[in-house]
Amino acid sequence: MISILEAILTFIRTHVSTVIFLINIMLSLVIIFRERKSTSSTWSWLFVVNVLPIFGFILYILIGRGISDYRIFELKSQLKHGFKAEIERAKKAYSEDKFLTKITDNHVIGQLLHMLVISEESLVSMNTGVTLFTDGREKFDALIADIARASHHIHVEYYIFRMDNIGKEVTAALISARKRGVEVRVLIDSWGSNGTKHRHFKDLIAAGGEVVYFFPLILPLINPRTNYRLHRKIVVIDGQIGYTGGFNIGDEYVSITKKFGYWRDNHLRVTGDVVYSLQNRFIMDWNSQHQYEIKESLPYFPETKASGNLTAQFVTSGPDSKREQIKMTYLKMINGAEDEIIIQTPYYIPDDAIHEALKLALLSGVKVKLLIPNKPDHPFVYWATYYYSGSLVGYGAEVYTYEMGFVHAKTIIVDGSFASVGSANFDYRSFMLDFEGNMVIYDRDFAQQLRKNFLDDVKVSQQLTLERYAQRSAVIKFKEGIARLIGPML
Repeated sequence: MISILEAILTFIRTHVSTVIFLINIMLSLVIIFRERKSTSSTWSWLFVVNVLPIFGFILYILIGRGISDYRIFELKSQLKHGFKAEIERAKKAYSEDKFLTKITDNHVIGQLLHMLVISEESLVSMNTGVTLFTDGREKFDALIADIARASHHIHVEYYIFRMDNIGKEVTAALISARKRGVEVRVLIDSWGSNGTKHRHFKDLIAAGGEVVYFFPLILPLINPRTNYRLHRKIVVIDGQIGYTGGFNIGDEYVSITKKFGYWRDNHLRVTGDVVYSLQNRFIMDWNSQHQYEIKESLPYFPETKASGNLTAQFVTSGPDSKREQIKMTYLKMINGAEDEIIIQTPYYIPDDAIHEALKLALLSGVKVKLLIPNKPDHPFVYWATYYYSGSLVGYGAEVYTYEMGFVHAKTIIVDGSFASVGSANFDYRSFMLDFEGNMVIYDRDFAQQLRKNFLDDVKVSQQLTLERYAQRSAVIKFKEGIARLIGPML
């Protein structure tokens, strides 16, 4: 046995290049035939694996494997808790054209409603109340105040939950609520919240609160599970109030860190029947981890206290689904635009469908305005964003870099009539690799409010003109080239 092992080791030592070549061939075949990745993603991985043989192999093991390798859960087998009756009611109302007669005769909105109701089973709420937050401090002040008034349950779901100043404020509010008898559940992503440990929640857990980490890491620092993260931001209070949008929990989101300066984001506080959708999504995500499953969901879906008249839908997507629902939502909104498309996103690394749709809109006379950061929080991601944004400028788009701090809002506004605000960026990761959630709101006044805020942001931004883009250095061009090649992996 020892002699055989020695012979194998000797062969490997003397034929290193052959062994690496064979491993690359096998890995290439896996990427092409087994993973079912998009064409662009497949070519990106083949490039990395074959140009950087050993490093590429390690990188693929860390972030490239498909979700089936981990068998984390099957969301499609889960019940849509608590609102089957509401879904049936929504479908019936849609079939009677009640939505269209109430909000608009815009055929694009009608088709978008059809797509999200029928294929996504996304409840349409026509009694939605919405408060928009663009400032983190204001958002967290409102959230903590609502937590202080909770009487039955508080459900919290975030990608990043830092136990810094703002994290401690939120945790203290949750502990106080739990001590007065309110059920408290906290679900956070184990990669996004890697620095936050169970011990940081010891007082909340001791008070009876439940804390669960989504898709736990195998090792804290060497993590082969950087994809398929829970990127949604959801809070539901007493089944009556919901929060969703772009803000995570951390000091940078209340603009008290030097690295980013002012943090510009969009977040929503909602009431009405649309809270059912947020609640349903939280319970499904919570139960997927199989630690403290919610079996009886009826108490978490009380009759909502209608307080608004906006029409809204909450749409989600993730790698467990065959349809890229949020990407399809973006595509439908872009393709239906007649006058103007406004996009705010920190990451613009689109697939061909989104990028070509925006080019086609520009060629058709539709104005496209895009706001991106002026600084990277992830270098390769930023330079890929810069490259794709620059290419849109060549087609006539107005592209701006936000100079006041860091823009993190994920927003699209079409014709000043309807809009989407949520967690999903305009990139491969949000479309295919992460679990996301967006609120689509069909209301002209709300869309105009978002549009006004965008125009205010433009005042503190710098336009990326063709001349400015042409003046970028050779170093930046090199960074863009590398980032573009690996864009589908970012």
